[in-house]
Amino acid sequence: MRTEAAICWAQNEPWSVEAIELDPPKAGEVRIQYIAAGLCHSDDHLVTGDMGFFWPIIGGHEGAGIVVDVGPGVTRVAPGDHVVPGFVAACGRCPSCVKGHSGLCDNGALIATGMQLDGTTRHHAKGQDIPTMASLATFAKYGVIPELNCVKIDHDIPLEVAALVGCGVSTGWGSAVYAAEVQPGETVAVIGVGGIGAAAIQGARMAGADRIIAIDPVDLKRELAPRFGATHTYPSVEEATEAIREETWGRMCDKVICSIGVGRGDLMASIMGIVGKRGRCVVTNIHPIHETQVSLSMADLTLMEKQIVGALFGSARPNFDIPNLLRLYQRGHLDLEGMITNRYKLGDINQGYKDMKDGKNIRGIIVHDH
Repeated sequence: MRTEAAICWAQNEPWSVEAIELDPPKAGEVRIQYIAAGLCHSDDHLVTGDMGFFWPIIGGHEGAGIVVDVGPGVTRVAPGDHVVPGFVAACGRCPSCVKGHSGLCDNGALIATGMQLDGTTRHHAKGQDIPTMASLATFAKYGVIPELNCVKIDHDIPLEVAALVGCGVSTGWGSAVYAAEVQPGETVAVIGVGGIGAAAIQGARMAGADRIIAIDPVDLKRELAPRFGATHTYPSVEEATEAIREETWGRMCDKVICSIGVGRGDLMASIMGIVGKRGRCVVTNIHPIHETQVSLSMADLTLMEKQIVGALFGSARPNFDIPNLLRLYQRGHLDLEGMITNRYKLGDINQGYKDMKDGKNIRGIIVHDH
């Protein structure tokens, strides 16, 4: 079938919305009509090359849609089901999956290839095969993805809202609840209040944090942060440091979550400066893939028993946490509508990413017209 998609043809080129050819699903695959897609910063990393990807590529890994048809052997979903794709195709059998870390499934290597499980692609444009972001391509109106990516959700959840849980919300919430292991009464700082940071604030709030400090240079994001649970806001780590010291009687933060648009190694020393004794810093944001230099006092790690941990997908598990977070939303515990700042058509994708970089969005979303 013919449909439309946003393709990045070369590094630092804008997204090009154009017609593509989409093959039918093969064995173990599902064709989805995408209804909405989140404008996650990770897809901008495709454009800049921060994650070392290749071009051309169809973007989009955060989204939600409706199953149109399925290939042979598919049992997890059926035509008409509403789904939120997890961006890692969790097999359930590899060592990470059986240990309860399905977000680190060995199939995650597909993210770096943009291919289906059989090593080929179903998307084509201008006479060539086009890889897709995380094998999903939510920046297309229709896509073919592995069954293992599909997470079925309730029909009464708006798909525009559900799309956010495919990456940003799960990543941010999980970074607080799972990776940071926030405990009741703790002081938590969240650096960067975009889609991930706003969800991390909500996760810290739900885990019982006493103080939640939101740090972001953008006025709009600091204004919105209290809606999600922030108790204090500051425009920079430097401006927050002395205030945190006074507020905590010198004990500093129990947990710090890094959800900056693009991480920088030269910022780590100041970030670790607001981490207290036996505190933990969770690095969720992407650093440029070739960055190897980090400014950091290693003696401080030892003498204060501080920790730095990484978190992919917030250490969450797609098949459990996507429906679980949507239940929390349905019960009024998780504010997803408040995270959607602006809506765009597919043709306006470049404006959406400009707005993200200009600090106008917590999360912008594409609403596909059909």
